[in-house]
Amino acid sequence: MERGGAVSNFWSRSFLASGGGLRARVSASDLDYRLLVPLLLTSVVIQTVYAIVRVTTSYRAIELDLPVVWLGIISATFAIFPMVLAVWVGRMLDRGHDAEAAWIGAVLLVGACAGFYFWANSLVALLLLTVVFGIGHLFLMASQQMLCIRCAGPRSRDAAFGNYVVSSAIGQGLGPYIVAWVGGSSTLPSTGRLFGIALVIALASLATSAAIRPAPKRTTHEKSNDVVPVRTLLRQNGLMAVLVASVITITSQDLLTIYLPLLGAQNNIDVRDIGGLLTVRSIASLVSRLGYTRVLRLIARQPLTLISMSGAAIGFACFALPIPLVGMYAAITLLGFALGIATTLSLTNVVDLASAAVMGTVMSLRITGNRLGQAAVPFLASLVAAATGVGGIFAIIALSLAASGAAVHLSRQEP
Repeated sequence: MERGGAVSNFWSRSFLASGGGLRARVSASDLDYRLLVPLLLTSVVIQTVYAIVRVTTSYRAIELDLPVVWLGIISATFAIFPMVLAVWVGRMLDRGHDAEAAWIGAVLLVGACAGFYFWANSLVALLLLTVVFGIGHLFLMASQQMLCIRCAGPRSRDAAFGNYVVSSAIGQGLGPYIVAWVGGSSTLPSTGRLFGIALVIALASLATSAAIRPAPKRTTHEKSNDVVPVRTLLRQNGLMAVLVASVITITSQDLLTIYLPLLGAQNNIDVRDIGGLLTVRSIASLVSRLGYTRVLRLIARQPLTLISMSGAAIGFACFALPIPLVGMYAAITLLGFALGIATTLSLTNVVDLASAAVMGTVMSLRITGNRLGQAAVPFLASLVAAATGVGGIFAIIALSLAASGAAVHLSRQEP
């Protein structure tokens, strides 16, 4: 127990307590740090690998001289198959197999990264490996969200999710930093080297995921007598608007990662600055997530959702304009800070509306919606980019964020 208490103090000081103000309210008996710590480490690793692979895949497509439409198609393959599997994975999580899902995801992630390093030299290889990468990412993300719930009692659930989103932000910042470090002043980085680094980091996920202990047998074998149909869940008041907001925020983040390298290549912005912009975005998101619980005590969920998504919309709108590099750094700081709040709300709003018996299924619906957006929007965005340039994509994202934030504000009753 002494070791558990030491770990507890370390993580609470390092992550949420420094900015979330929850130290006095979270007790050791209410938050299982032996489960939370490997979860947070896995989250950092996965988000780092995700950021490296997604950016490097775009650069590899540019290296292969593929038309811009294929950038959207490759990105869509990341989402299509996971979208089909998402509800099945959610039912699996409702049966208590969250740790097993993390193990499966880690194995698939390593396999995909190995494929990117050794064989991603053609369009077909990029498509197939992106599918495997997407499925592995689905298993990991769905399991991590359920593990946040399992490791926390009612009083510390905000703390668990606060730690989780902060660890995600750390990984999202490390990935672009590594890309910038490898790319330096060139407009195209060494994609082979980046894929190799991603593989080495992905191997760490095998160890961190293996440290996640499975749910107790009595929990694993408990089954609900009534499986709530997906259609019934979607009719719940406010859930659809929240799910759509989740799709918009997650997809906008994804599109920024995909198309910012293309914007840099078109405008002769070197890789170091593109990586720097993405790193600044992640740091701004980290800062806002550290203060998330304090902000939530001052502003109710609906207006906070509207404010944060509108702020992100303004940031994206700036990238649709021919602004200088200094302006881009200012815009991405606003964008990152606002998206940090908005993406956290997209997760906690869903948890706030779901009951414990169907939490895994509702989370899977959120992921299904996110994957649907990641499948359809990048393809449509690539068509927009072919017609109007990359600026048109950022303008559409800005409008979508503002409209979705308004929809959540108008449709959902504050619990």
